[in-house]
Amino acid sequence: MGSHQRLKPAHTGFRHVWYATVYSLRGLRAAWTWESAFRQEFALAVLALPLGFWLGQTPAERAVLVGCVLLVLVVELLNSAIEATIDRIGHDYDPDAGRAKDLGSAAVMTSLMIAGLVWLIVLWDRLFAVDGWFA
Repeated sequence: MGSHQRLKPAHTGFRHVWYATVYSLRGLRAAWTWESAFRQEFALAVLALPLGFWLGQTPAERAVLVGCVLLVLVVELLNSAIEATIDRIGHDYDPDAGRAKDLGSAAVMTSLMIAGLVWLIVLWDRLFAVDGWFA
């Protein structure tokens, strides 16, 4: 196969947007079907997103509260992609494959810690508003 040939047809314009949307929805469906952690984090997001809009007092605060919750879902999707790719390569023990999976898991944990910290700071400010704190 020459360098000018493609493995799949190139889509441009609206057709590209259409296919990108179809592939993305397929990915979300796969995450929902196969990844229990994604389903758990999605359930948390269903609760947290409206609360974030309600709890945030400024547009920037709402964006941070909502954004850090969505970040957790994004990182979980990437971690699931890493795991699926590693599993596709093989199930024999390999230290590099294990490290890749561990790093993906650490990324999810870090995103959860970021979300937890952001929410804790905002909740603390709402519950125990003291002049000068987080202002």
